[in-house]
Amino acid sequence: MSLFHPVKIGNVQLEGNLFLAPMAGYTDRVFRALCLEEGAYLAYTEMVSCEGLARDNEPTKDLAVRAKGEKNLAVQLFGPDEEVAARSVETVMKFNPQIIDFNCGCPVPKVTKTGAGSALMKTPGTIGRIVSVLKRETGLPVTVKIRTGWDTKSMNYLECAAQAFNAGADALCMHARTKSQLYMPTAHPEYLADLKKHFPEKVIIGSGDLFTAEDGVAMLEQTGVDAVSFARGAIGNPFIFRQTEALLTGKGPLEITTSQKVQTLLRQLEDLTAFMGENRACREMRKHVGFYLKGVPGSVHVKRMTCTAVTVQEYRTSLKILDY
Repeated sequence: MSLFHPVKIGNVQLEGNLFLAPMAGYTDRVFRALCLEEGAYLAYTEMVSCEGLARDNEPTKDLAVRAKGEKNLAVQLFGPDEEVAARSVETVMKFNPQIIDFNCGCPVPKVTKTGAGSALMKTPGTIGRIVSVLKRETGLPVTVKIRTGWDTKSMNYLECAAQAFNAGADALCMHARTKSQLYMPTAHPEYLADLKKHFPEKVIIGSGDLFTAEDGVAMLEQTGVDAVSFARGAIGNPFIFRQTEALLTGKGPLEITTSQKVQTLLRQLEDLTAFMGENRACREMRKHVGFYLKGVPGSVHVKRMTCTAVTVQEYRTSLKILDY
């Protein structure tokens, strides 16, 4: 089988194996729509609190709204146990998702201190019970996100994967670092290769340090995983999906011009404005600008100007100083 290929998760057939990972504060409906247009074959929502859904919290529910053109809505839930997961089902099902993902990999202290995210890897049995409940109560494909372990002394990703798969998980994504390593040092793809070796018939998705199309190709080549999930590498660079596919299919490399970057940046800003209003959208967009314009001559001045921009016109004015 070629490195670029279709993937089936439960009853959901995906035409390709390049995904957008869930990222709190980034994978809102606007960014997901953009990445899907640029070649992502699946895009996960931001983390959605099971407790928030169970309490019918409006801001929480807003995270689960389908993006424009999003055929397969994949909602990532997080919570500390199967009880709260079960209580979230009634609300999450109102959004008609096609896939439910459960986060057992987030390393952020405010999440792990509640017993959620990576903390669940301390009790692998809980992961299995959560998957079992979600499979039973939703009838949907369920995927799980993990890390390699809590720290280097407790690398239990094989046990956690076994619990998830034995409970009926349809796919498992692993970020190839421990919780304690956060995002440094470099990820360890050899653990992804080991995971796939132990579960050759299961869908394994790789994540971690995928900043370029070449990184995505290398992970597929080196590990044998079925799909790769781009996270930070896609911020300000939604083009990474079609760039990766071009390399995998012998049609690359694809170069992205400064003009393309600027036009896509403005497109994202305008869509955000329609979604959340101009002032909020302009503030939200500031964290994306530096990623879009990384390495572009004159971008330092643009970043400085957009740090205080509160209108779309101010963004347009600042971007005019670039030679594109």
